[in-house]
Amino acid sequence: MIRLLNVSMMPPGVGQPVLRNLTLTVPQGEFRWLLGTSGAGKSSLLRLLTLETRPSAGQMDLLGVSVSQASRATLRNLRRRIGFVPQDYRLIGEWTVFDNVALPLRLRGASERDTRREAFAVLEWLDVAHLADKRPGTLSGGEQQRAAIARALIGRPEVLLADEPTNALEDAQARRLLATFQELVEMGTTVIVATHNEALVREAPAASIVLQDGTLAGADPQDGIAACRSDRA
Repeated sequence: MIRLLNVSMMPPGVGQPVLRNLTLTVPQGEFRWLLGTSGAGKSSLLRLLTLETRPSAGQMDLLGVSVSQASRATLRNLRRRIGFVPQDYRLIGEWTVFDNVALPLRLRGASERDTRREAFAVLEWLDVAHLADKRPGTLSGGEQQRAAIARALIGRPEVLLADEPTNALEDAQARRLLATFQELVEMGTTVIVATHNEALVREAPAASIVLQDGTLAGADPQDGIAACRSDRA
């Protein structure tokens, strides 16, 4: 579960918070779109949820851990339970796709046999196993995106966060990716996807976290937990 209570975030050197008084709850094993115009705070919220930074104020609980009070060791272990697909892929150019995808398991000390089995399983799941020996610079944007998604999934995360994951994908690939996300939700993974793709949101309606100027849009005045609304209209 993800739970934020009156969370604000003010990066060093910035005169005002980029996120203000966010209160929301995302139960474990559910899907959320993360919506908002450029500058609304989507990337800042993803930075919080990937534990790149901590809240400046308020309480954030992630997978049962109080992030604000957690030690560095606790946060390090918690990060291993979170998968992240960045918008810019962040693949290591000198390495093959296989080595990029295998990196999280190798950092955890997994055996090479287990690493190969898990890496090829997720590569096949995403239809990119044939690219295992290629280097990122030789791939299309869509292929790099799927390799980045495979790397995020190999650790079997309990929470998966994705920043504009369909940007470089064709329509059929985007639909396949959404189907993959739905499979993860059915297995108990919490999935949050930031996107500007309104057509995709209409095609796959789901509850949404909507940000506007660093705050939640449409909050329920009774419990303050809103910004999780249906986009089925």
